[in-house]
Amino acid sequence: MSKPATDRRQMSDVLGRLGWLCATHPWRVIAGWIAIVGIGFGLVATIGGLPEDDLDVPGMPATIGNEFLTRSFPEMADTNARVVVHSPDGEVPPAELNTLRVQLADVRGVSMVSPPRMSADGHTALIQLTYDVPAGAFRGSEGVDALREAVAPIERGGLQVEFGGQVAENVNSFGLAGELVGVVAAVCILLFAFGSIVAAGLPVATALIGVGTGYALVLILAGFTNVSTSAPSIAAMVGVGVGIDYALLLVTRFREYLPHSSGVPDAAARANGSAGVSVVFAGTMVLVSLLALRLGGIPLFATYGYATFFVVGAVMLASITLVPALCGLARWAQVVTNRPVAWGMGALIVLLLCAAPMIDMRTWPRDAASQPTSNTVRRAYDLVASSFGPGANAPFTIGVDATQVSDDQLHQTIADLRSADDVVLVSEPLFNADRTASVFTVEPATAPSDGATVDTLHRVRYAVPGGMYATGMTPYFADASERLAQRLWLVIIVVVGLAVALLTIAFRAPVVALKAAVMNLLAAAATFGVLVAVFQWGWGVGLLGLPGAVPISSWVPILVFTMLFGLSMDYEVFILSRVREEWLATKDPRQSVIRGLDSTARVITSAALIMIAVFLGFAADGDITVKMMGFGMAVAVFIDVTIIRMILVPATMALLGRFNWWLPGRLDSPAGLLAETGTAERRTPERGLVDTSP
Repeated sequence: MSKPATDRRQMSDVLGRLGWLCATHPWRVIAGWIAIVGIGFGLVATIGGLPEDDLDVPGMPATIGNEFLTRSFPEMADTNARVVVHSPDGEVPPAELNTLRVQLADVRGVSMVSPPRMSADGHTALIQLTYDVPAGAFRGSEGVDALREAVAPIERGGLQVEFGGQVAENVNSFGLAGELVGVVAAVCILLFAFGSIVAAGLPVATALIGVGTGYALVLILAGFTNVSTSAPSIAAMVGVGVGIDYALLLVTRFREYLPHSSGVPDAAARANGSAGVSVVFAGTMVLVSLLALRLGGIPLFATYGYATFFVVGAVMLASITLVPALCGLARWAQVVTNRPVAWGMGALIVLLLCAAPMIDMRTWPRDAASQPTSNTVRRAYDLVASSFGPGANAPFTIGVDATQVSDDQLHQTIADLRSADDVVLVSEPLFNADRTASVFTVEPATAPSDGATVDTLHRVRYAVPGGMYATGMTPYFADASERLAQRLWLVIIVVVGLAVALLTIAFRAPVVALKAAVMNLLAAAATFGVLVAVFQWGWGVGLLGLPGAVPISSWVPILVFTMLFGLSMDYEVFILSRVREEWLATKDPRQSVIRGLDSTARVITSAALIMIAVFLGFAADGDITVKMMGFGMAVAVFIDVTIIRMILVPATMALLGRFNWWLPGRLDSPAGLLAETGTAERRTPERGLVDTSP
């Protein structure tokens, strides 16, 4: 017997024994998981932290500029905030602004309060605050609450006050609307699929316990390192989806085995010993894909992968232990395989049409313009844009090393920048105490996410002499977008290579592995195209709660790609395991595809509908990254389970026939790690899974 087949049998035996033990001692397992969740959140209360966005990346131009400011202007190098005061009935009273400056100077962490900048009509004043502590020094909404307390007197006087800048944008808000919508939709779908409250509740309960455990781990991680503010939401979104998926597969297999088993523990063991192997492999593929996010070149961005890694790992473990404890479509493939060329070409054309808008993709991490109008950050953004111009929301901070740049060069550079058509304002330089450094602000003519703003930044960096550094949030975001765009191809190569290798090892079928990788690339391209059409072109963006078109978040393409590749492998493994089982039993390539897809159609369709419902729930989130991820993943799963799994997979497998399972030379063997042998298996408490074939 080949080593992969032996490895599969060993894994199946271990998981079978685990399933039997969990099914015979259900209350101990359930109590154990409840204790794990309780301990996890107990640790969160003592050593955990809250997520925060820290975009410092060693070697990135904006980071170099910020490091210079840290050395030369320590009082200006940490976080910032903007206070926008607006009077709808007339000019903002100067006396009120003077009093407000005094009150703002007393706010914890504030090191500098700039003089108010007045709009041309005098109706709006903009006050810049500089802090000597990072944004992460404030837990939750502490920073904004302190500002709100300081401005309360003038608000009572009838003036409108809104907040922008890093302190306001970095507020942590963990809403549960997306999760609740997805869970409710999942329960409804499962009730329809199973017709049983118990069977419908098992996958949901398992997913929630797994997600709760993973969520606690994410917050514990935040106590030791920076974790992105939207990473927990992304992790929860994926965790709920895959958790229900994995549990659904196990419950389905348990229900199949129960009538032919000696009891519940026996059926649970057999389900864990067969479907559990697929769960472990599929979950491992998701985890490997997520770790590739580290190749994006931005440490904060990698925390999306770490957070989701913890949650998916927890739900995977919960699935293979809790499901056994809690247990204590028509023949569509035949239609496709009858005319594989026509169906295959039609599916390919649809995918390419969906992918076409991807050519026009433009990315930007995020800005306040994409926030809902109920958010003070968005209202501050709109007031600044209407009163001072769109570029007032996208200033570049220019740090000047006076040991390298003379006063004449400094003043000449400022004069040149002021004469540029794409610059509307250049402030006077501010020197530090020993005049070894200075700093001034350049305000472009366009909004932060406008492509022209990035062009202006590049021109400014090219025009200024050595010893001048452009930094600030807009340069940070521009640098981050460029780095992620450059690293996307590295991530694609690594993830695709690993997926092909793992599938080849699992099924001993390199043709199937390569075909799966190509199909996933097509699904990813089609998903990106739909995202561009909806968000960047604005096709129906109002239905998602956005006022207009926005660029694609820089985080989204790599996140969608890695998560889509990982999740789609779930379906690939579930389907191919059954197809391979039929192929080994009958050696009929066409009928093995038909029977394999028939036997998995119900569970795959139910799982996909649940995934789509969960992800669409997150599309209602106010955070633009979470919204795009939710919508994008819903589109990706829909494309994967319809065009890919229902059309391209059976069509291509029918065309390739026996070549699907080709393996060169001496590498050929009867089975792979996840390939079923087609033999009958029985389970005994004493001996575990035993092969009863001749």
